[in-house]
Amino acid sequence: MSEEKDIAVAAREKRAKRVQRLKKTIIIALFLAILLPILLCIILFVRVNHLEQEIQNLKAERELQKVEEADAQIEVALSGQEAEEEPGNSIKTVRQGESIEKEKTTKVYLTFDDGPSSNTVAILDILAKYNVHGTFFVVGKEGEKDKSLYRRIVEEGHTIGMHSYSHKYNEIYASKEAYSQDLLKLQEYIYETTGTWSRICRFPGGSSNTVSQVDMAELISYLKEEGIDYFDWNVSSMDAAGRTLSAEEIAENVLYNIDEYSTAVVLMHDADDKTTTVEALPIILETLLAMDNVEILPITDETVRVQHVINNEKKE
Repeated sequence: MSEEKDIAVAAREKRAKRVQRLKKTIIIALFLAILLPILLCIILFVRVNHLEQEIQNLKAERELQKVEEADAQIEVALSGQEAEEEPGNSIKTVRQGESIEKEKTTKVYLTFDDGPSSNTVAILDILAKYNVHGTFFVVGKEGEKDKSLYRRIVEEGHTIGMHSYSHKYNEIYASKEAYSQDLLKLQEYIYETTGTWSRICRFPGGSSNTVSQVDMAELISYLKEEGIDYFDWNVSSMDAAGRTLSAEEIAENVLYNIDEYSTAVVLMHDADDKTTTVEALPIILETLLAMDNVEILPITDETVRVQHVINNEKKE
């Protein structure tokens, strides 16, 4: 009788353990059934937010391309119509079809936006080879390799200017405060990295961009209050166009009628995908250096300002 009782007790204990395991399994299943949908929702939310950001950036880039293409067309039209007059420069104001009298040097300023990048070393090596200096409107990149490139730009005698820290149009152009915070962050970062307090900048998309949610005159006034000069361009390489241009096409865009200007500020880009810009650079430099009365310089305080928007009006 005692043996049967022991067997019965053992059986009950075994059933109790099975029930306990079943309860644990059910609890775990319920927990997972609740947790997994929550995790999936979080992942989907993050992904959707990321995609929205990418869409906004793509829209901004398309707007920038439209601006640059329009500027290039304006430059071609203007180059045959009127030559800019500088103090002390013997240049007659001319109209299309009239002769041009120019006795003094055409000053060419090669500028590179969006760096540093994987192409910056090649650009610096080419500039060093031809013993010329340029201007780099940089963005904020925090890698050690990038920091060494900021320093090399300064150490080799080039001008380092500010483009924007984040280069995210929808963020920096959301308000005056957003723009100023972004620019100050980059200004301080450049100083901490190179010891140079940059006082020149280029608006992403130029001062004539159509992306900014803030009146550009307000941002221009802010720069003036801070003692910062901004530079646009009057010659575009068109290397930010919708399609990838060949080195020859980029060089032709830069060199077309460049000697018609007394001050030529050339827009190029220092970005990972701008390999044909790097390939075009020796062609551009060799052609410019072979021209009479052409001087290639970095932007300084003495450089004549080339600006698309002045006093809230587009420069015609």
